[in-house]
Amino acid sequence: MSDTLLLDGESLRIEDLGRVAAGGVAVALAPAARERIVRARALVDRLAESPKATYGVNTGFGTLAEIPIARADLEKLQRNLVLSHAAGVGAPLPLPEARGLMLLRANVLAKGHSGIRPQTVDLLLSALAADIVPVVPEQGSVGASGDLAPLAHLALVLIGEGEAFHRGERRPSRDALAAAGLSPVVLGPKEGLALVNGTQAICAVAGLALLRAQALAELADVCGATVVEGLLGSQRPFQPHLHAVRPHPGQRAVAAHLLALLEGSPLNASHADCKKVQDAYSLRCMPQVHGAVRDALAFAHGTLSVELNAATDNPLVFADREEIVSGGNFHGQPVSQAADMIAIGLAQLAAISERRIEQLVNPSLSGLPPFLAPEGGLHSGFMIAQVTAAALVAELRLLAHPACVDSIPTSAGREDHVSMGMGAALKARRAAELCRTVLAIELLVACQAVDLRAPIRPAEPIGRVHAAVRRRVPPMWQDRELHRDIAAVCELVDAGAILAAARGSARTG
Repeated sequence: MSDTLLLDGESLRIEDLGRVAAGGVAVALAPAARERIVRARALVDRLAESPKATYGVNTGFGTLAEIPIARADLEKLQRNLVLSHAAGVGAPLPLPEARGLMLLRANVLAKGHSGIRPQTVDLLLSALAADIVPVVPEQGSVGASGDLAPLAHLALVLIGEGEAFHRGERRPSRDALAAAGLSPVVLGPKEGLALVNGTQAICAVAGLALLRAQALAELADVCGATVVEGLLGSQRPFQPHLHAVRPHPGQRAVAAHLLALLEGSPLNASHADCKKVQDAYSLRCMPQVHGAVRDALAFAHGTLSVELNAATDNPLVFADREEIVSGGNFHGQPVSQAADMIAIGLAQLAAISERRIEQLVNPSLSGLPPFLAPEGGLHSGFMIAQVTAAALVAELRLLAHPACVDSIPTSAGREDHVSMGMGAALKARRAAELCRTVLAIELLVACQAVDLRAPIRPAEPIGRVHAAVRRRVPPMWQDRELHRDIAAVCELVDAGAILAAARGSARTG
């Protein structure tokens, strides 16, 4: 563990989510958070001893909220809640997302409005430290009363039920806890409900997809700038005074980034007196399209930044007011919309990328050999690379359909409007994967175009990117298995090597 992240329920960042999800960061409760938890728990304990009905403490749940529960059955009530709500299906969340889920749930509890006992939070953080990660099926949440099913599968681990990955090995949770010297808890009044209400599964999946999308937005500029070089495109549409009169933040940022990537380009100087008047929109309008994506991602970042530090369970405990309030903070609509925006933005990045690939491989548009194959006919070059990109873009367009506008009432009509937030988050995750691959194809093809412009060199940042690709993938002068080249560039993207090369930092291979 290289450092320690203190959870206070107020200051967690999306970047912290990424670090903890990747592993190697210790997490602990801030002292002030522990004090808030203790005060809220004291109020719950008092209400549990009272004959007054308090939702979530001594009543049933959902449409069963009017049914009182005897004091002797309160522990069983909470255990039954966890067991019955653990109804998820499908593949387990990848380990980074499941670790992120643990972190986010602990941060919500750190706010001190959940009424949970400190030792239960401590067990959650101890499990995270011991690399005990719950097996959480990714399907089953409609994002209504939060992510009930995914969070219930997390809670199973704390009571010694269900399964967990311990150091990567899937095993019964009780065995994983024992191997780490930990013991399950017996849930007290309200603790089961405190663990299963909230939007943390949506936020974990969408938050990590957002971090990836932000990197892909930067990568799209790099890919597009490489295409500008390969196609002898113009830098004039990226001039700052043009964008100052339509000052969308993302648009201005992309234009400035493209100019920085293309500064001092010998390739650009080589065609200063050409007769071409305009480039295609996929080149000329990169600031407007990529910039709109950046603005959409900024919206998602703002929403998720709030949600990471929000009290999203129900009912909420306000120790200073001596009251427990039942409301709807668990509803996933804000994060569902944000996750949909991520998928929509990624679909746009991939769509314009595929059009730039077409510009490269189409000889009537590029002025280069057909499909960038020096011996066309005998060799097909990058013909099918564009076909593959088109297939991925078609799927991305399906993923761009918003989930947040769908609603299927649940819980006997009590939950009569739901957010479908988990579906939106899973779409965003898949969209990031597909967009990454389309951009990798674009970069692969653009580097071939740069090779065909030799001996004239591209701008220095593009030259570094080209060199990073060529350390793994040679030029394609004769046909070969293209899927291997695509996979190699995808690996470079995932490792951060392409962006490092563009920025001029050390991690270039």
